[in-house]
Amino acid sequence: MKKVEIFTDGACSGNPGPGGWGAILRYGKNVKELSGGEAQTTNNRMELTAVISALSALKEPCEVVLTSDSKYIIDAVTKGWAVSWRSRGWRRGKNEKALNPDLWEQLLLLLEKHKVEFVWVKGHAGHPENERCDELAVIQSKKYSATAD
Repeated sequence: MKKVEIFTDGACSGNPGPGGWGAILRYGKNVKELSGGEAQTTNNRMELTAVISALSALKEPCEVVLTSDSKYIIDAVTKGWAVSWRSRGWRRGKNEKALNPDLWEQLLLLLEKHKVEFVWVKGHAGHPENERCDELAVIQSKKYSATAD
């Protein structure tokens, strides 16, 4: 299996509001940047979309070290919360719906295909790839906020 590094971040201007996401994929000396956005979204949806988009860009099953500043994603995956939500019909508890089940379903399917190790980094703390992903996400967010005005 190829070993790939992925870095992701999401941004939202207002929550909900215009949002963007950015991702960097690194395989050896090859580096690819991805980004996108939506006019009306949330920060967590953009964080999830960044991870899903990056993993979806891989053409074959890979070993991935995925670095993110999103505790929401990392905890939900590494602590088994997302799998548990799915097993309970996308409910966090008896009366509480899990948020973003459409995106979690996509991510869980991708995690069956790839072997992914999640690494958390503090956001806005000088991590070069995290800072670049944030920059990509903010650029996309601004594109959508300009169209909303």
